[in-house]
Amino acid sequence: MRALARLLLTLALVASLVFTLWSGARLATDPALAMWRDAAASEIVAATETVLAEAATPEALAGRLSAHLDAEPRDWVVIEALTDLARERTIDLPPDLVDRLQMLRATDSGLLATAQSCAACVMDAGACTVSLLLLCRAPVDLTPVGDVAGIVRAGTAHLAGTEIDEIDLGLSIIGLGATALVLFSGGTSLSVKAGAGLAKVARGAGRLSEGLSGVIRVAVRNGVDWARLPTVRSADDLATAIRADAFTPLIATAADLTRLQSVTGTARALHLLPLVDGPVTARRLANGAEALGPSRLIAGADLAGPARMLRAMVRFSDLTIQFIGGFCAFLVLLAQSVVGLVKSTALRMARRRVRDA
Repeated sequence: MRALARLLLTLALVASLVFTLWSGARLATDPALAMWRDAAASEIVAATETVLAEAATPEALAGRLSAHLDAEPRDWVVIEALTDLARERTIDLPPDLVDRLQMLRATDSGLLATAQSCAACVMDAGACTVSLLLLCRAPVDLTPVGDVAGIVRAGTAHLAGTEIDEIDLGLSIIGLGATALVLFSGGTSLSVKAGAGLAKVARGAGRLSEGLSGVIRVAVRNGVDWARLPTVRSADDLATAIRADAFTPLIATAADLTRLQSVTGTARALHLLPLVDGPVTARRLANGAEALGPSRLIAGADLAGPARMLRAMVRFSDLTIQFIGGFCAFLVLLAQSVVGLVKSTALRMARRRVRDA
Protein backbone atom coordinates (compact mmCIF):
# COMPACT_ATOMS: atom_id res chain seq x y z
CA MET A 1 0.00 0.00 0.00
CA ARG A 2 2.87 2.37 0.81
CA ALA A 3 4.43 1.75 -2.59
CA LEU A 4 1.09 2.31 -4.34
CA ALA A 5 0.55 5.59 -2.47
CA ARG A 6 4.05 6.70 -3.43
CA LEU A 7 3.37 5.86 -7.09
CA LEU A 8 0.07 7.75 -7.12
CA LEU A 9 1.72 10.78 -5.51
CA THR A 10 4.49 10.73 -8.11
CA LEU A 11 1.99 10.49 -10.96
CA ALA A 12 -0.03 13.41 -9.55
CA LEU A 13 3.17 15.43 -9.17
CA VAL A 14 4.15 14.80 -12.79
CA ALA A 15 0.62 15.56 -14.04
CA SER A 16 0.46 18.89 -12.18
CA LEU A 17 3.89 19.84 -13.50
CA VAL A 18 2.89 19.01 -17.09
CA PHE A 19 -0.39 20.95 -16.77
CA THR A 20 1.40 23.96 -15.25
CA LEU A 21 4.04 24.01 -18.00
CA TRP A 22 1.37 23.61 -20.69
CA SER A 23 -0.82 26.47 -19.46
CA GLY A 24 2.23 28.68 -18.84
CA ALA A 25 3.54 28.02 -22.37
CA ARG A 26 0.14 28.92 -23.86
CA LEU A 27 0.05 32.20 -21.95
CA ALA A 28 3.58 33.04 -23.06
CA THR A 29 3.33 32.13 -26.74
CA ASP A 30 -0.28 32.64 -27.87
CA PRO A 31 -0.97 36.35 -28.61
CA ALA A 32 -4.71 35.72 -28.39
CA LEU A 33 -4.40 34.71 -24.72
CA ALA A 34 -3.69 37.08 -21.86
CA MET A 35 -3.27 36.95 -18.10
CA TRP A 36 -6.08 39.45 -17.62
CA ARG A 37 -9.63 39.77 -18.91
CA ASP A 38 -12.09 42.64 -18.80
CA ALA A 39 -14.26 42.42 -15.70
CA ALA A 40 -18.02 42.15 -16.07
CA ALA A 41 -20.15 45.11 -14.99
CA SER A 42 -21.17 43.43 -11.72
CA GLU A 43 -17.51 42.64 -10.96
CA ILE A 44 -16.49 46.25 -11.62
CA VAL A 45 -19.20 47.54 -9.29
CA ALA A 46 -18.23 45.11 -6.51
CA ALA A 47 -14.51 45.84 -6.79
CA THR A 48 -15.10 49.60 -6.90
CA GLU A 49 -17.30 49.45 -3.82
CA THR A 50 -14.42 47.83 -1.94
CA VAL A 51 -12.05 50.57 -3.13
CA LEU A 52 -14.44 53.38 -2.22
CA ALA A 53 -15.20 51.89 1.20
CA GLU A 54 -11.52 52.48 2.04
CA ALA A 55 -10.84 55.67 0.06
CA ALA A 56 -14.09 57.68 0.23
CA THR A 57 -14.01 58.58 3.92
CA PRO A 58 -15.54 61.90 5.07
CA GLU A 59 -12.06 63.22 5.86
CA ALA A 60 -10.64 62.21 2.48
CA LEU A 61 -13.56 63.72 0.56
CA ALA A 62 -13.36 66.99 2.47
CA GLY A 63 -9.58 67.13 1.97
CA ARG A 64 -9.74 66.52 -1.77
CA LEU A 65 -12.55 69.03 -2.23
CA SER A 66 -10.61 71.67 -0.31
CA ALA A 67 -7.52 71.03 -2.43
CA HIS A 68 -9.47 71.37 -5.68
CA LEU A 69 -11.19 74.54 -4.48
CA ASP A 70 -7.77 76.00 -3.66
CA ALA A 71 -6.48 75.24 -7.17
CA GLU A 72 -6.37 77.93 -9.83
CA PRO A 73 -8.15 77.48 -12.16
CA ARG A 74 -10.62 75.19 -10.46
CA ASP A 75 -11.61 72.00 -12.28
CA TRP A 76 -15.34 71.73 -11.73
CA VAL A 77 -15.56 68.35 -13.42
CA VAL A 78 -13.77 66.60 -10.57
CA ILE A 79 -15.28 68.89 -7.91
CA GLU A 80 -18.80 67.99 -9.03
CA ALA A 81 -17.88 64.31 -9.17
CA LEU A 82 -16.64 64.40 -5.57
CA THR A 83 -19.75 66.22 -4.33
CA ASP A 84 -21.97 63.74 -6.22
CA LEU A 85 -20.12 60.87 -4.54
CA ALA A 86 -20.56 62.46 -1.10
CA ARG A 87 -24.27 62.86 -1.78
CA GLU A 88 -24.58 59.28 -3.05
CA ARG A 89 -22.86 57.86 0.04
CA THR A 90 -24.77 60.22 2.38
CA ILE A 91 -21.56 61.79 3.65
CA ASP A 92 -22.10 65.15 5.34
CA LEU A 93 -19.43 67.66 4.35
CA PRO A 94 -18.31 70.35 6.82
CA PRO A 95 -20.71 73.35 6.71
CA ASP A 96 -17.91 75.85 6.02
CA LEU A 97 -16.76 73.73 3.06
CA VAL A 98 -20.31 73.59 1.67
CA ASP A 99 -20.64 77.38 1.98
CA ARG A 100 -17.30 77.91 0.26
CA LEU A 101 -18.25 75.46 -2.49
CA GLN A 102 -21.48 77.31 -3.25
CA MET A 103 -19.78 80.72 -3.20
CA LEU A 104 -16.98 79.68 -5.56
CA ARG A 105 -19.41 77.90 -7.91
CA ALA A 106 -21.40 81.12 -8.23
CA THR A 107 -18.22 83.12 -8.77
CA ASP A 108 -16.75 80.85 -11.44
CA SER A 109 -20.02 80.46 -13.33
CA GLY A 110 -20.61 84.20 -13.54
CA LEU A 111 -20.90 85.65 -17.06
CA LEU A 112 -17.89 87.97 -16.84
CA ALA A 113 -15.62 85.39 -15.24
CA THR A 114 -16.60 82.81 -17.85
CA ALA A 115 -16.02 85.22 -20.74
CA GLN A 116 -12.56 86.16 -19.46
CA SER A 117 -11.55 82.54 -18.88
CA CYS A 118 -12.94 81.52 -22.26
CA ALA A 119 -10.93 84.17 -24.06
CA ALA A 120 -7.74 82.91 -22.40
CA CYS A 121 -8.66 79.33 -23.32
CA VAL A 122 -9.21 80.19 -27.00
CA MET A 123 -5.82 81.93 -27.15
CA ASP A 124 -3.97 79.15 -25.32
CA ALA A 125 -5.39 75.65 -24.89
CA GLY A 126 -2.95 75.09 -22.05
CA ALA A 127 -4.88 77.67 -20.02
CA CYS A 128 -8.13 75.69 -20.31
CA THR A 129 -9.78 73.62 -17.67
CA VAL A 130 -11.77 70.67 -18.94
CA SER A 131 -15.02 72.62 -18.60
CA LEU A 132 -13.61 75.53 -20.61
CA LEU A 133 -12.31 73.17 -23.28
CA LEU A 134 -15.87 72.01 -23.85
CA LEU A 135 -17.38 75.49 -23.78
CA CYS A 136 -14.79 77.48 -25.72
CA ARG A 137 -12.76 75.22 -28.00
CA ALA A 138 -14.75 72.04 -28.62
CA PRO A 139 -17.26 73.71 -30.99
CA VAL A 140 -14.32 74.13 -33.39
CA ASP A 141 -11.94 71.36 -32.39
CA LEU A 142 -14.58 68.62 -32.38
CA THR A 143 -15.52 69.24 -36.03
CA PRO A 144 -13.76 67.61 -39.02
CA VAL A 145 -13.04 71.00 -40.60
CA GLY A 146 -9.30 70.80 -39.96
CA ASP A 147 -8.74 67.18 -41.06
CA VAL A 148 -7.87 67.97 -44.68
CA ALA A 149 -5.73 70.89 -43.55
CA GLY A 150 -3.83 68.61 -41.17
CA ILE A 151 -3.10 66.11 -43.94
CA VAL A 152 -2.09 68.86 -46.38
CA ARG A 153 0.28 70.35 -43.79
CA ALA A 154 1.93 66.97 -43.30
CA GLY A 155 2.27 66.42 -47.07
CA THR A 156 3.80 69.86 -47.53
CA ALA A 157 6.23 69.27 -44.66
CA HIS A 158 7.23 65.92 -46.17
CA LEU A 159 8.01 67.54 -49.53
CA ALA A 160 9.94 70.34 -47.84
CA GLY A 161 11.87 67.93 -45.64
CA THR A 162 10.71 69.67 -42.45
CA GLU A 163 9.35 68.10 -39.26
CA ILE A 164 5.95 66.42 -39.55
CA ASP A 165 3.39 66.62 -36.76
CA GLU A 166 2.61 62.90 -36.66
CA ILE A 167 -0.03 63.23 -33.94
CA ASP A 168 -2.03 65.80 -35.89
CA LEU A 169 -1.62 63.76 -39.07
CA GLY A 170 -2.77 60.52 -37.46
CA LEU A 171 -5.88 62.07 -35.93
CA SER A 172 -6.66 63.91 -39.17
CA ILE A 173 -6.44 60.64 -41.09
CA ILE A 174 -8.85 59.00 -38.64
CA GLY A 175 -11.25 61.95 -38.84
CA LEU A 176 -11.23 62.25 -42.62
CA GLY A 177 -10.91 58.59 -43.52
CA ALA A 178 -13.25 57.10 -40.93
CA THR A 179 -15.72 55.81 -43.52
CA ALA A 180 -13.04 53.74 -45.26
CA LEU A 181 -11.14 52.83 -42.11
CA VAL A 182 -14.10 51.35 -40.23
CA LEU A 183 -14.17 48.50 -42.71
CA PHE A 184 -11.22 47.16 -40.73
CA SER A 185 -12.65 47.95 -37.28
CA GLY A 186 -16.22 46.70 -37.45
CA GLY A 187 -17.43 49.99 -36.00
CA THR A 188 -19.19 52.98 -37.50
CA SER A 189 -17.66 56.04 -39.11
CA LEU A 190 -19.46 58.34 -36.66
CA SER A 191 -17.95 56.58 -33.62
CA VAL A 192 -14.44 56.79 -35.07
CA LYS A 193 -14.80 60.45 -36.11
CA ALA A 194 -16.07 61.52 -32.68
CA GLY A 195 -13.25 59.74 -30.86
CA ALA A 196 -10.63 61.31 -33.13
CA GLY A 197 -12.12 64.76 -32.55
CA LEU A 198 -12.07 64.22 -28.79
CA ALA A 199 -8.40 63.23 -28.97
CA LYS A 200 -7.63 66.37 -31.00
CA VAL A 201 -9.15 68.58 -28.31
CA ALA A 202 -7.18 66.74 -25.63
CA ARG A 203 -3.97 67.00 -27.64
CA GLY A 204 -4.38 70.78 -28.00
CA ALA A 205 -4.68 71.12 -24.22
CA GLY A 206 -1.80 68.78 -23.43
CA ARG A 207 -4.11 66.06 -22.12
CA LEU A 208 -3.02 63.30 -24.51
CA SER A 209 -0.90 60.64 -22.80
CA GLU A 210 2.50 59.55 -24.07
CA GLY A 211 1.17 56.04 -24.53
CA LEU A 212 -1.66 57.12 -26.81
CA SER A 213 0.66 59.48 -28.66
CA GLY A 214 2.91 56.49 -29.28
CA VAL A 215 0.00 54.46 -30.71
CA ILE A 216 -0.73 57.30 -33.13
CA ARG A 217 2.91 57.64 -34.21
CA VAL A 218 3.23 53.90 -34.85
CA ALA A 219 0.07 53.94 -37.00
CA VAL A 220 1.36 56.88 -39.04
CA ARG A 221 4.85 55.45 -39.56
CA ASN A 222 3.56 52.02 -40.56
CA GLY A 223 0.43 53.02 -42.46
CA VAL A 224 1.18 56.14 -44.54
CA ASP A 225 2.39 56.11 -48.14
CA TRP A 226 4.48 59.26 -48.00
CA ALA A 227 4.86 59.49 -51.76
CA ARG A 228 1.09 59.79 -52.24
CA LEU A 229 0.27 61.83 -49.14
CA PRO A 230 0.96 65.27 -50.72
CA THR A 231 -1.81 64.64 -53.29
CA VAL A 232 -4.53 63.96 -50.72
CA ARG A 233 -7.41 66.44 -50.81
CA SER A 234 -10.38 64.20 -49.99
CA ALA A 235 -11.37 60.93 -48.37
CA ASP A 236 -11.19 59.21 -51.76
CA ASP A 237 -7.60 60.39 -52.22
CA LEU A 238 -6.74 59.25 -48.70
CA ALA A 239 -7.83 55.67 -49.38
CA THR A 240 -4.90 55.24 -51.82
CA ALA A 241 -2.35 56.84 -49.49
CA ILE A 242 -2.71 54.69 -46.37
CA ARG A 243 -2.66 51.06 -45.24
CA ALA A 244 -5.84 50.89 -43.17
CA ASP A 245 -4.80 47.77 -41.24
CA ALA A 246 -1.95 49.72 -39.61
CA PHE A 247 -4.56 52.05 -38.09
CA THR A 248 -6.63 49.24 -36.51
CA PRO A 249 -5.42 49.83 -32.89
CA LEU A 250 -6.02 53.56 -33.25
CA ILE A 251 -9.48 52.97 -34.74
CA ALA A 252 -10.39 50.72 -31.80
CA THR A 253 -9.16 53.39 -29.37
CA ALA A 254 -11.17 56.12 -31.10
CA ALA A 255 -14.33 53.98 -31.03
CA ASP A 256 -13.95 53.32 -27.29
CA LEU A 257 -13.28 57.02 -26.64
CA THR A 258 -16.61 57.74 -28.28
CA ARG A 259 -18.24 55.08 -26.08
CA LEU A 260 -16.66 56.74 -23.04
CA GLN A 261 -17.87 60.15 -24.22
CA SER A 262 -21.42 58.90 -24.78
CA VAL A 263 -21.64 57.82 -21.12
CA THR A 264 -19.73 60.63 -19.42
CA GLY A 265 -20.26 63.59 -21.72
CA THR A 266 -17.45 65.45 -23.46
CA ALA A 267 -16.14 67.37 -20.46
CA ARG A 268 -15.77 64.30 -18.24
CA ALA A 269 -14.31 62.26 -21.11
CA LEU A 270 -11.64 64.94 -21.60
CA HIS A 271 -10.88 64.79 -17.89
CA LEU A 272 -10.33 61.02 -18.11
CA LEU A 273 -8.44 61.04 -21.41
CA PRO A 274 -4.93 61.42 -19.89
CA LEU A 275 -5.44 57.94 -18.38
CA VAL A 276 -5.82 56.38 -21.84
CA ASP A 277 -2.49 54.99 -23.06
CA GLY A 278 -3.84 52.69 -25.76
CA PRO A 279 -6.73 50.50 -26.92
CA VAL A 280 -6.84 48.40 -23.73
CA THR A 281 -7.22 51.26 -21.25
CA ALA A 282 -9.67 53.04 -23.56
CA ARG A 283 -11.86 49.93 -23.60
CA ARG A 284 -11.61 49.37 -19.85
CA LEU A 285 -12.37 52.99 -18.97
CA ALA A 286 -15.42 52.86 -21.23
CA ASN A 287 -16.48 49.62 -19.49
CA GLY A 288 -15.98 51.28 -16.12
CA ALA A 289 -18.00 54.34 -17.11
CA GLU A 290 -20.87 52.16 -18.31
CA ALA A 291 -20.85 50.12 -15.10
CA LEU A 292 -20.28 52.90 -12.56
CA GLY A 293 -21.41 56.15 -14.14
CA PRO A 294 -19.11 59.15 -14.61
CA SER A 295 -19.17 60.60 -11.10
CA ARG A 296 -18.10 57.41 -9.29
CA LEU A 297 -15.40 56.74 -11.88
CA ILE A 298 -13.89 60.24 -11.74
CA ALA A 299 -14.22 60.60 -7.96
CA GLY A 300 -12.77 57.12 -7.40
CA ALA A 301 -9.78 57.88 -9.60
CA ASP A 302 -9.19 61.12 -7.70
CA LEU A 303 -9.50 59.55 -4.25
CA ALA A 304 -7.91 56.13 -4.73
CA GLY A 305 -5.69 56.83 -7.74
CA PRO A 306 -6.20 55.90 -11.40
CA ALA A 307 -4.13 52.71 -11.21
CA ARG A 308 -6.29 51.27 -8.44
CA MET A 309 -9.49 52.11 -10.27
CA LEU A 310 -8.21 50.53 -13.47
CA ARG A 311 -7.31 47.35 -11.54
CA ALA A 312 -10.96 47.15 -10.46
CA MET A 313 -11.88 46.74 -14.12
CA VAL A 314 -9.85 43.57 -14.79
CA ARG A 315 -9.78 40.00 -13.52
CA PHE A 316 -7.47 37.04 -14.03
CA SER A 317 -8.38 35.12 -17.19
CA ASP A 318 -9.58 31.50 -16.88
CA LEU A 319 -6.29 30.19 -18.24
CA THR A 320 -4.33 32.24 -15.70
CA ILE A 321 -6.45 30.79 -12.89
CA GLN A 322 -5.74 27.32 -14.26
CA PHE A 323 -2.02 28.09 -14.38
CA ILE A 324 -2.00 29.39 -10.80
CA GLY A 325 -4.08 26.42 -9.61
CA GLY A 326 -1.78 23.93 -11.36
CA PHE A 327 1.33 25.61 -9.97
CA CYS A 328 -0.07 25.64 -6.42
CA ALA A 329 -1.04 21.95 -6.74
CA PHE A 330 2.47 21.17 -7.96
CA LEU A 331 4.01 22.96 -4.97
CA VAL A 332 1.71 21.13 -2.51
CA LEU A 333 2.45 17.74 -4.06
CA LEU A 334 6.16 18.51 -4.17
CA ALA A 335 6.08 19.46 -0.49
CA GLN A 336 4.26 16.22 0.33
CA SER A 337 6.84 14.24 -1.63
CA VAL A 338 9.70 15.94 0.20
CA VAL A 339 8.04 15.36 3.57
CA GLY A 340 7.44 11.72 2.70
CA LEU A 341 11.04 11.31 1.57
CA VAL A 342 12.35 12.90 4.77
CA LYS A 343 10.11 10.67 6.92
CA SER A 344 11.17 7.54 5.02
CA THR A 345 14.85 8.44 5.34
CA ALA A 346 14.47 9.18 9.07
CA LEU A 347 12.71 5.85 9.68
CA ARG A 348 15.41 3.89 7.82
CA MET A 349 18.13 5.60 9.82
CA ALA A 350 16.26 4.91 13.08
CA ARG A 351 15.85 1.23 12.21
CA ARG A 352 19.55 0.94 11.30
CA ARG A 353 20.59 2.44 14.62
CA VAL A 354 18.30 0.11 16.54
CA ARG A 355 19.64 -2.86 14.59
CA ASP A 356 23.23 -1.80 15.21
CA ALA A 357 22.54 -1.32 18.87
